[in-house]
Amino acid sequence: MKIITRHVNKQSSFQVFLANLKQDRLALFGVVLLVAFVFVGVFSEQLAPHGPRDRHSHPEGGIRRLESPSWEHPFGTTDVGRDIFSQVILGTRTALMVGFLAALLVTIVGSVIGIIAGYFGGWVDSMLMRIVDFFYAIPFIPFVIVLAAVLQPSIWNIILAVSLLSWRTVARIVRSQVLSISQRPYIKAARVAGAGHLRIMVRYILPNVIPLVLLEMAFMVNWAIMAEASVSFLGFGDPRVTSWGQILHINFISGYSRQAWWWTIPPGMAIVLLLLSIFFVARSLEAVVDPRLRKR
Repeated sequence: MKIITRHVNKQSSFQVFLANLKQDRLALFGVVLLVAFVFVGVFSEQLAPHGPRDRHSHPEGGIRRLESPSWEHPFGTTDVGRDIFSQVILGTRTALMVGFLAALLVTIVGSVIGIIAGYFGGWVDSMLMRIVDFFYAIPFIPFVIVLAAVLQPSIWNIILAVSLLSWRTVARIVRSQVLSISQRPYIKAARVAGAGHLRIMVRYILPNVIPLVLLEMAFMVNWAIMAEASVSFLGFGDPRVTSWGQILHINFISGYSRQAWWWTIPPGMAIVLLLLSIFFVARSLEAVVDPRLRKR
């Protein structure tokens, strides 16, 4: 019986990530900030003091229209008396849902296609890469607009659009890594020993590309969040779902984007801080993927 051995690093990928986390304050800050966002997103309905469409009035009558931040309304109110603080909290759940769900679908599809293309090579690789090139030719925003016109605006349409057009990048990157891995001695030994294609791809190739896949997934979460915010800001998001992009869209079309700064800054800062937190975590993940970065 032949025994196939693989090279195993002295430190696991998770141990390398933790070690880098202790040295990189920005990465640690990113993890803490991301955990805070996830907590707010999971418990958004419990944390939001008001409903996103509740209209608030003065005790003596009259709507609390465009009121600046106060103890009762920390982020102020909109032109129709809605609490912006509650809207920003509830928008966190939407951003995280779109970001992580779309990124998960993208990385699964892209990784599968990239592994198959890199492992088999030849006509299989050429055919799959031509499909990737075709999807690169489709512009994202016009595609979402057409999708919204055909299927009606929906948060699921945005997730679908991101998933359909973003897997191409993951597929190319994973393919390049697999092309290198498939030439290593233990892969050739597995073939000689009679291991099937599926076993080699799952048992020997997939574990070696997981750190790279996780890194790409982190970047895809950022891209999906930015995509949702952009589409909603343009008015093609789901009007039934509260999101940061939708808050900015309503603020812009109302004509109060300059006067009511408290209506613009909170959702904008929420987008920036969430993207920064994920970016800092992704920087730490790079040390797992590229050992040359660990000494920096």
